[in-house]
Amino acid sequence: MPQSHDVLDAVAVRTWCSLALEALGRERSAIDAINVYPVADGDTGTNLYLTVESAAAAVEAVFAAHETGSTLPAPADVVRAMAHGALIGARGNSGTILAQLLRGMAGVLAEAGDAPHLRTALAEAAAAARKAVAHPVEGTVLTVATAAAGAAAAAPAGAGLTDVLDAAYGGALAALAATPGQLAALGRAGVVDAGGQGLVAVLGALLEAAGGRPAERTAPPGPVSLPQTGDCGDADPDGGPAFEVIYLLEATDEAVTVLRSRLDALGDSLVVVGGDGLWNVHVHVDDAGAAVEAGVEAGRPYRIRITHFAADRIRAHREPVQRAVVLVVPGDGLSGLCADAGATTVLARPGEPPASGELVDAIRRAHAREVVLLPNDAQLRHTAAAAAEQARTEGIRVAVVPTRAAVQGIAALAVHEPGRGFDEDVVAMTAAAGATRYAELAVAERQSWTMAGICQAGDILGLIDGDVAVIGEDVPATARTVLDRMLSAGGELVTLVLGEDVPDSLADALSAYVREGYLAVDTVVYRGGHQTAPLLIGVE
Repeated sequence: MPQSHDVLDAVAVRTWCSLALEALGRERSAIDAINVYPVADGDTGTNLYLTVESAAAAVEAVFAAHETGSTLPAPADVVRAMAHGALIGARGNSGTILAQLLRGMAGVLAEAGDAPHLRTALAEAAAAARKAVAHPVEGTVLTVATAAAGAAAAAPAGAGLTDVLDAAYGGALAALAATPGQLAALGRAGVVDAGGQGLVAVLGALLEAAGGRPAERTAPPGPVSLPQTGDCGDADPDGGPAFEVIYLLEATDEAVTVLRSRLDALGDSLVVVGGDGLWNVHVHVDDAGAAVEAGVEAGRPYRIRITHFAADRIRAHREPVQRAVVLVVPGDGLSGLCADAGATTVLARPGEPPASGELVDAIRRAHAREVVLLPNDAQLRHTAAAAAEQARTEGIRVAVVPTRAAVQGIAALAVHEPGRGFDEDVVAMTAAAGATRYAELAVAERQSWTMAGICQAGDILGLIDGDVAVIGEDVPATARTVLDRMLSAGGELVTLVLGEDVPDSLADALSAYVREGYLAVDTVVYRGGHQTAPLLIGVE
């Protein structure tokens, strides 16, 4: 049991995040199974897990920055990092509301983490979450949060931190148990509110982190029957919107006020959380483009995620296939290409490698008994291993092929045969990836030493198998030199993946160069879309 605390110091907040992530990891599937409101899309547990994972990662980053010093980070820095991490990583309706709850708490706990401030923090969190939701509904996570704050406020005067937390946790449990009687959709399914169940897990983790009694670990009740999913033409049997739209938004308070009104008129389940110029926007709409355009008019939207409810539900309830491939790709062009080949993809955004929770989420979305995971990045080796381990605890057989680049993943996917034995398929895919040398072109950001000599800002760098091998002045010439280096050891197939702003004429010129200089070597070209590197090269 964690050491008892009179205040929530930096270590206690760090422990809270860790225990909350662990608790949601245990309960994720069970919470997904009871997700019937506002949309029965079976992802509330996953969304809450990913939100807290982002919060925990932000907290760990603060501690990592102090590793070389002898002092711990300030508690205020830790709670603010937790809230910011949750905000930028919030997923779904429930995750967005949880992010606002954590933000509301952090605003008070940054001043002090004692019992009186905790009472205020819980009250501020519940109020902030209600304000963030366009049309609050009772019987949801909002009800549970309000009950927790009320129970904390009713704790005896002079009660210590753990006593206040114990009261809040008890109030949340009682409110959660009452949710089926407050919301008809829950009563019909015979379940408690999924978001509320997740909040109870988070509050239980906070109680345990402060040194109180370990939280009760009872699984939520399963639904009386599976929610009805509708058919391909009907995203919601009750006629609800077809799409979930989520994005981060840089905008002023005034612009967000206007945005709320616009989005409220477009759809429902509107939640806008954040402040100080950064917001997380969540809404269910029929016109996803209009929701994004409203964000563009308000400020700068990014990390835009659009989910079609009908397709998502069909995937969630279909019969599992025997085997699937999940791979990380650096651009949306490759994502479409691999999806057309039957793979499930995870998009790696520039400077934002996917977390293990995103990979586990993708493994689940593949809905297969056996999964081959292709990380396509050497730095994702441990992340992929952690995701595979988590998925295995859920009964999914997972093998990680240690691909280090997207072109290796493409080569592995090309030889994938779901009809043969699992081990045989993994061996063939591993062999294909291992036989593919990889390179990419990048633009030097500053003067630096490399294995090929000193580069200047603006130089074109040719990286072969991860190391700088060529320094050039322009993309075409550097690409030709890289191809010569790679093909000097032989090869049968060259794969070129072009970035979004690279003209087709470059691919034509490089294909002609290979054809004229290297007999019997074929070239295949793909559009990678928006990716970090202007050109990726593979040689098999």
